[in-house]
Amino acid sequence: MALISMKQLLEAGVHFGHQTRRWNPKMAEYIFTERNGIYIIDLQKTVKKIEEAYNFLKQLAEEGKDVLFVGTKKQAQESVESEAKRAGVFYVNQRWLGGTLTNFKTISKSIEKLYKLEKMEEDGVFDVLPKKEVIKLKSERDKLEKFLGGIRDMKDLPGALFIIDPKKEKNAISEAKKLGIPVVAIVDTNCDPDEVDYVIPGNDDAIRAVKLLTSKMADAIIEGRQGEQFEDQTIEDNSKNEIMKEIEIENQENNVD
Repeated sequence: MALISMKQLLEAGVHFGHQTRRWNPKMAEYIFTERNGIYIIDLQKTVKKIEEAYNFLKQLAEEGKDVLFVGTKKQAQESVESEAKRAGVFYVNQRWLGGTLTNFKTISKSIEKLYKLEKMEEDGVFDVLPKKEVIKLKSERDKLEKFLGGIRDMKDLPGALFIIDPKKEKNAISEAKKLGIPVVAIVDTNCDPDEVDYVIPGNDDAIRAVKLLTSKMADAIIEGRQGEQFEDQTIEDNSKNEIMKEIEIENQENNVD
């Protein structure tokens, strides 16, 4: 049984790459064909790569290690937060703060400040402070929550990063590489796969595609922690001709940029 079916990937538009003029030649091995000026990703390879990434994250979870989900582009923000919470892992979905990994001690101090401000409000301290000062403190608290809320309980460096769009999240990848932290990522046709340890070739711009792939990585972590397997019915004999037939009738506007 496959973890994910060709039909699911097609319906979510995972196969749509970027325009042919915006591509990274290193992604050539993952490209099936070109259609109307858009590269079509080889979903047979995507399925295999999903399984590799899934097994890696599952093993990591079995070992008790944590994973950090990173996706700050608008199309990824909601999925990254909801799926990370479902899997009980950490996430960054607003802006990657420089030093989140490489200067974790400083980031931890900011998180401590967030807890301190929250406790001040809970203890009624805000009630006795001047209104202007309270407004300032609440603004600081909200800003810290926005950017650090997803990692507020992260006590140590993660065992791996799961990233949507390595080109967008190049700073996160750079920090992970410096520290030897493995990176799993959804890699579109305009990205450099050499920057990623576990490449998942796919559309990183369509919300449905991002949601589907992110949910599978969350499933891997949940299975690793709980021993519950997530499987989907697969279409057994999807030849490349059949994939092309599906592509012909797909809406090609999912990822034209």
